[in-house]
Amino acid sequence: MNFKKEFWVLLLIFILPVGLGTLFFYLNPSYFSQNTVNYGELIRPVIMTEKSDIEVIGDDSLEGVWTLAYVTDSCDSLCDQAVEDVKTIRTLINMDMRRIQRMLITKDGSMPQKDDENLIHASINNEELLSQLASFPKNSIFLIDPIGNFMLYYNPTDLNIKFVIKDLKRLLKYSRIG
Repeated sequence: MNFKKEFWVLLLIFILPVGLGTLFFYLNPSYFSQNTVNYGELIRPVIMTEKSDIEVIGDDSLEGVWTLAYVTDSCDSLCDQAVEDVKTIRTLINMDMRRIQRMLITKDGSMPQKDDENLIHASINNEELLSQLASFPKNSIFLIDPIGNFMLYYNPTDLNIKFVIKDLKRLLKYSRIG
């Protein structure tokens, strides 16, 4: 009699957590997909690009390096501030700053007021890509992976540099590319 009671208690100890976990997962499936550790907004699905979609002015390219890109119609005072913020973020990454490049993508080809030799200037040639990026808040800062995919974005109006740095450090720690 004692053996049966111990058997059922032991069985419950092992099966109950699995059963409760499975029940929680199926009753609340959005809990696991909405809670992430990143501070930027993930782009779902990732916006994939081709080499010809983004025309880079000069010898630079998107391949092999993570890119913080500020996308805007025209470069104004908000653009100047965002370019400075991206420069600060890249500088504060310290040892990994060589793995990140900065890019300004404008529709009209305008440049920031302060001349910056390390800032890459580009324009978008693909109308489909322009329409996909238009669905995000205006003047967003995008993180582009070394393959050329837009994967994360930050709204520059409430940009917290510390949070962007935390995201980038975590990403660069686990990234095997770029």
